[in-house]
Amino acid sequence: MSSRPRGSGALVALVALFTAGYLAPYLLPTVVGRLASGLGIGPSQAGLVGSVLLLGSSTAGFTLAARGERIGPRAAARAGLIAMAIGYGSAAATHAVPLVVAGAVLGGLGSGTATAVAAAGIAGQRDPHRASSLGLLTVSATAGALYLTLPHLSSGHAPPLLAIACAAALVWPLTGRLPGATRAGAGRTEPPAAPTGPLPYRRAGAVLAGGILCWSLAQNALWGVSGRIGLTQAGLSEVTVGAVFAAALGAGLAGVTAAGALGARLGRAVPIGVGTVVIAGCVLLSSAAGSLASFATGEILWNAVYPVVLSYLLGLAASLDPRGRWAVLVGSASSLGVACGPVVGSLLSENAGYTGMGVVLCSLLLLVAVPMTAVARHASGRPLVPGSVRRRGGAPAAVLAGTASASSALVPQMGAPEQPVTEFPVRASRRRAAKSAFRPAGPSDRG
Repeated sequence: MSSRPRGSGALVALVALFTAGYLAPYLLPTVVGRLASGLGIGPSQAGLVGSVLLLGSSTAGFTLAARGERIGPRAAARAGLIAMAIGYGSAAATHAVPLVVAGAVLGGLGSGTATAVAAAGIAGQRDPHRASSLGLLTVSATAGALYLTLPHLSSGHAPPLLAIACAAALVWPLTGRLPGATRAGAGRTEPPAAPTGPLPYRRAGAVLAGGILCWSLAQNALWGVSGRIGLTQAGLSEVTVGAVFAAALGAGLAGVTAAGALGARLGRAVPIGVGTVVIAGCVLLSSAAGSLASFATGEILWNAVYPVVLSYLLGLAASLDPRGRWAVLVGSASSLGVACGPVVGSLLSENAGYTGMGVVLCSLLLLVAVPMTAVARHASGRPLVPGSVRRRGGAPAAVLAGTASASSALVPQMGAPEQPVTEFPVRASRRRAAKSAFRPAGPSDRG
């Protein structure tokens, strides 16, 4: 985005947008399960509807990453929230499958737009990892509360879709805290934004985007069928499965809190690499669950580690480009993996069984852990924050970054071209400085 949202008010709006945009993927198991039971369609068809919803979300993210500079965060966020409210609301109000699919696509486009605005804004914050951790903390708490509430509401596909639409409506008033589009000649008092410049860390960013696509696909392939595993393979009731999911998301809250407190003490490579290996084991355990104990253990441990690794991945993407372009692209790649997850999970579970699906997904996670860890170790860029001195800008940049009133456009950004150095003659000024140094102080010099 051309306008960089900053300040506590903007952070609250960005976290709320992040929560609304990520709510649909977090509620995916109950959405897919309710679509199958409420519309009378098969598991594969329900998974396909969920994938179409999330595919619209990733499409909006990729589109906004290319054209986000032309519109302001406020207008884009409001457009996304309107699309969410209308799309999910209309899908909940009908039982006609084509209309449900159309509403899901429109709602997915809105979710992707809200997520893209939030990702770009979070990348512009002084501490993007803390901001993304706060967003994951909020969406985990919201989804956990809904998992406890939805089983006690009416059956059918409407309640989870209406919950997402209501979340979009509740976030709408906060969009006033986001900056609008910058208009030329509108009497601006602040300097114009720096030119876009080339996209930095292209190879590392592309590897990270491809890795997180497979990473999200593997996990959401299981997440999309986790409800059916609990109901059919483990023999649990819907209320019990909802309670397990709520407890799992509660563990996610603890994990995100720990990640926020830990910060960068371990760097990014260790949490991403080790965390992905742990997640792979949890996926294997959950897919083979045959009782409440094994199902709950796999889901709770998995959801405790998942948001921790995701927060470091989002923080890594944000650090590669402070303008938020890699954050939006990587987030959209993650949404694309999420979108393909339900279909992949349904196809694998029907053809190889839940345990065979778990083996395939575990292997995929172990494979993608290597390149993502390499990116985190060797190409982890860092935005300029107070007290830091970089090769571009040096000490003056640190002074500007440490000044609260300094505009972000004045601080040299990563990936910006080197500024030309102009030499000025200083001989005459040195002579005058030398003479004044030996001049006796007069009455006017003593103040």
